[in-house]
Amino acid sequence: MFPVVQELAADGVPVAVTCRVLNVSTSGYYEWRSRPASERDVEQAYLMHAIREVHAASYGTYGHRRVHAELTMGRRLEVSHGRVERLMRSTGLQGVHRRRLRGCTRRDEAATPSADLVERRFTPDGPNRLYVADVTQHRTSEGWLYYAVVIDCFSRRVVGWSIADHIRSELVVDALQMAIWNRRPAPGTVHHSDHGSIYTSWAFGHRLREAGLLGSMGSIGDCFDNSVAESFFATLQTELLDRSTWPTREGLANAIFAFVEGFYNPTRRHSTLGYLSPADYETRWALTGSAGPLDENAA
Repeated sequence: MFPVVQELAADGVPVAVTCRVLNVSTSGYYEWRSRPASERDVEQAYLMHAIREVHAASYGTYGHRRVHAELTMGRRLEVSHGRVERLMRSTGLQGVHRRRLRGCTRRDEAATPSADLVERRFTPDGPNRLYVADVTQHRTSEGWLYYAVVIDCFSRRVVGWSIADHIRSELVVDALQMAIWNRRPAPGTVHHSDHGSIYTSWAFGHRLREAGLLGSMGSIGDCFDNSVAESFFATLQTELLDRSTWPTREGLANAIFAFVEGFYNPTRRHSTLGYLSPADYETRWALTGSAGPLDENAA
């Protein structure tokens, strides 16, 4: 543990305090410091530095599983999962934890909903076969900001999104339009959502039909019928939204854009994708025709 003591001492933590917490001898630490560094000491210091870099690059959100995946898959380091967990615990590095979300969409009782074409089967065998969509909201000092997304279930990639200070139908129409521009889905691609009035509106249904997409809606009041979108919003809420206060809508909108397009889509490792990012998962599928099955039980 002496390399850990040294690492914390460089950050300004008193040596005596660290040694007491780690249950190691202070005199032993100074004796260790006076000796030439062993090969293992150098390796330990390098590993600790890499762990700190990976954790910082993840917005401070990665726990030991994703840090281990980045070290072994991204940096090609040979290190056990248990060792990463012990080093992170000893230095106080940890991931963030999810909390239950509350939805913001409202049902139109007079609207005729689409049938459920998905029935909780969220593992298509290729991209652009099944999209899921939903809306979340977050408060700023200026008022609420609303964020609509369209997610490709194959790779969990956000393929369309829209941000506004309202929750009218154009919010979800704009997100759908971005997905269509970005992905050019073939006619017959399924678009799955909840029963919110913005998804049952004439404007949204018209745009779906124009693009040749098939509308689908889960049962009322059941989060599992749109679990992929719920999971994404839980990640966004935990790893970005709840970790700061947001004075302006513009500041929050810019932060969401940077998180999704700069981290979530290209970089963030997903347990459901074998710890690949959405972009890497799609690239592997494009090169090999196979990216491995999704684990529906993983978070």
